[in-house]
Amino acid sequence: MNIHKIIIPTPYPIGDVNAFLVKGDKLSLFDVGPKTQDALNALNNGIQEAGYKLGDIEQVVLTHHHPDHAGWVDAFPEAEIIGHEYNDHFLLRTPEFMAYRSNFYRHQMQLQAVPEKYLEKIVESKDALKLYGSTPLTKYLKDGEEVPGHPGLKAIYTPGHAQSHLIFLEESTNEVIGGDLLLDKVAANPLVEPPTDLSTIRPKALIQQQESLKHLFELNVAKVYAGHGEDILGVNELIKQRLAKDDIRLNQLIKHMDRPKTVIELTMDLYQAHYKTELGLTLSKTLGYLDCLVRDELVREEIVNGVMVYTRL
Repeated sequence: MNIHKIIIPTPYPIGDVNAFLVKGDKLSLFDVGPKTQDALNALNNGIQEAGYKLGDIEQVVLTHHHPDHAGWVDAFPEAEIIGHEYNDHFLLRTPEFMAYRSNFYRHQMQLQAVPEKYLEKIVESKDALKLYGSTPLTKYLKDGEEVPGHPGLKAIYTPGHAQSHLIFLEESTNEVIGGDLLLDKVAANPLVEPPTDLSTIRPKALIQQQESLKHLFELNVAKVYAGHGEDILGVNELIKQRLAKDDIRLNQLIKHMDRPKTVIELTMDLYQAHYKTELGLTLSKTLGYLDCLVRDELVREEIVNGVMVYTRL
């Protein structure tokens, strides 16, 4: 691939995010950073370093809808904006979707026995939503479709970290633009998000993520251009490490199940130092591990008095 990496600062703990300028039959930018002035400056400088300007970008292609990747779609009013259709819910942010989203999270928190005082911290604040762009997609990209203007560059649907997540496989070089599916230093978090069909059924994000990583493993790719950190060369070895670490966490969690417990109780057991400051994130992780234990028939889940309770088998 004729690819140029642009490193963009973010206000998030993950640090910088990577965008990738790819020259094919069209000039495409994969991801655009969060909607901050610092990010726009870095984006502009990176595009200029490659010999172009913002107005030269013909397509913006999103790996997923999170604001550190999709914030500056607004900087490219003349470009095609392309990605999984789920992105549009967060770019448009219609009152109907935002109300549905709040109700979805409120219901999930109640199932997890989260105290009412924590609910608003988990449903994103208006300040966080300011880092999203507001320009909707002009074209939806589905699993298996080629990116327009880039013959042989194929989109692959890889949910888990985000319900909109796509990676892009360049078949001639066996390289992947990977978004947040696989990162060099940290494991991407399996975040609880509303489902793509906007029902009340919670996607099992960690199980999805593990399946997406296994799919990437089967592709046996030479290189991943990751959404954060460095490019990854030993792809399959790193995938094995990530899956093995999940197994270690599953074993740690099950040791805390000396009696039937709720998600919030197990989160407090597993993340004693972090659950108060990062409750949404730690709840997502705990829930993901519990989904795996239920899948493996090591734990039973049942609703008792409106709350999900987990019991070791």
